[in-house]
Amino acid sequence: MKIQELAKTTGLTAYTIRFYEKEGLFDIRHVRRDDNNYRNYTDEAIERLKLIKKFQGVGCSISELKEILLDVDTNTRTNEQVIEWICQKIQEIECKRVEYKQMLDTLNIMLEYRLALKNDPKKAQALLKGHHFD
Repeated sequence: MKIQELAKTTGLTAYTIRFYEKEGLFDIRHVRRDDNNYRNYTDEAIERLKLIKKFQGVGCSISELKEILLDVDTNTRTNEQVIEWICQKIQEIECKRVEYKQMLDTLNIMLEYRLALKNDPKKAQALLKGHHFD
């Protein structure tokens, strides 16, 4: 199938698919060149892209994707190694969740201050004194 059909099927852009190919996330099982040098993607490319999207959805970088896909292709990691990697990703996401909560808390305080400033400047000053922005 041509890249536009693959893009439509997967919900990705043609640019993104070409980027993945350039990064080496596809091999001969996924894409071939026709006589006219157009890319021709196989049905396996659809499954590959679904897998890529799933791992990107949990925050995997391109370099992590390369490792994961190599393992999928060659089954080089032990189950224990995969479990360790999953636990590490969970920890990374937990840390990000804490950071995002702190960011949201700060933004909510800022919003509360600005809304109070609009309606009651004295209340806004009291709010400002009650919160520390360090």
